[in-house]
This record gives sequence, C-alpha cells and structure tokens, in this order.
Amino acid sequence: MSGYVQFVDTAKSFGPVDVVRKTDLGLDRNSLVVFLGPSGCGKTTLMRMVGGLDEPSSGSIVLGGEKVVGPDRRRGMVFQSYSSFPWLTVEKNIAFGMRYRKDLGAAEKAERMRHYLELFGLADFAGSYPNRISGGMRQRVAIARTLAAGSDVLLMDEPFGALDALTRERLQVELRQIQIREEKTIIFVTHDVEEAVFLADRIILFSRRPASVVADIDVAAELSPQRPLEIRETQKFFELRNKILHLIRNETGVVV
Repeated sequence: MSGYVQFVDTAKSFGPVDVVRKTDLGLDRNSLVVFLGPSGCGKTTLMRMVGGLDEPSSGSIVLGGEKVVGPDRRRGMVFQSYSSFPWLTVEKNIAFGMRYRKDLGAAEKAERMRHYLELFGLADFAGSYPNRISGGMRQRVAIARTLAAGSDVLLMDEPFGALDALTRERLQVELRQIQIREEKTIIFVTHDVEEAVFLADRIILFSRRPASVVADIDVAAELSPQRPLEIRETQKFFELRNKILHLIRNETGVVV
C-alpha cells in the first residue's frame, strides 16, 4: 500500500461498540478525497484519527512516512459549526492560525494574512468581527486560518452542512479551485452524494457502522479537475451520482 496518508490495519472501538472495522487505505498527496457514507457510520471518526484527535484501537495512521501520534500543525480541521473566534476580527482570526509558526517573521505572517484575505474574497471585511459577516464568510475565515497555519492536510467534517443551498454551492466551487491552486491534501466528510461527486477526485464509500470500505471510486477519471456548477447537469455527472446511490442502497441498505 502506498500514499501520503495511510491507514494500516486501522480499527476503532469505543468500549464495547465497534465504530471502524480494520481498514487498509492509502490516499495520494494533493488530492481531494471524500469519505461518503450514512450518518453515524464512523467516517468522521476515521478523519479525527488522521487529525490525531482520536487514537486507533488497533493499527496505525501514517502521514508522510511518520506515524500519527497526536495533533500537529500539518493537519488542520474545519468543522460544520463556525469556528471563528468572535472576539477577533477577520484578519486577526486568520493571523491566529500562524501564532506558533517560528519559521515566519512578522512581515511574512502579514503577507500570508493578506494573501488569504484576497484568496477568499475577505479583504473588504478584514476589520469586521464574525458576528457582522455571513455564515459562508465565517467558514471561509475558518478555512483561511487553517491554510495560513501551514497545514499540509485539511480535514473537513461536513463544513458546508449548515449553509443555505446557494452559499454551499459557491463554497464547493471555491474549495475545488483552492485545492488545485494551493496543492493541498483534503479529506472531506459528507453524507451528501451530489456534494461528494462534485468535490472529489476520489470517493471512499463506507458501510453502516462499524465502517468498512464498500467502494473506492475514481471520480477524477470521469470528471475534469475544473468543476463549474454546470457540470451537475451533464450526463456523466448524472450517471456517476446514480451509480453511487445504487451502491449505497444495495451495499449498505441505507438511503443517505
């Protein structure tokens, strides 16, 4: 097995409850991989173990040749709930992600902050507090802060789930563009099939709890890296979405 992120005989239980069955999986660097499956199946637990927030009950997770033993700056997390600090402005929220970076001087930190303000369309709101901007903007702030921290791997747990449909679509497009431009490895957890197909280079489909891999789908072989919203209306997108829905219904017995 090869890959920048490797699950090696990885399993997880909480007391008597098995959450993740023994899993062997390798994820490529600079790819956007979606963990798709029914709610509560264990996909978030797998992602949290990559982040070092949970420990495997058996096996291990390896990142860039090193065993994951706890959280570190190389892995940043973005959750569904807005995680901006309400007492800090937008620009200071982004700067907060760099507080422990000893490899950057003050001028470099300021330049990175300006870079991510521009990249995420937040420059006009740099001095605003989170309660003065929209939910979509607050999620942009959270992602920008994580990238500014220098994370190689971005772990995203249904980050767009609480947003309205139009904002969610816009951020999905932006995330695809940013992942390509910034060359980041992203693990994105969702139970939304259309979101998974639109975002992913690769989809790992999980069964009901305890999670095990049902299918490993190479979306990049079917859809181009650039994903305008109009791609959702194409025959290829429609067929791939239906293929995955069919797998879910037949292999897990659950409609997500």
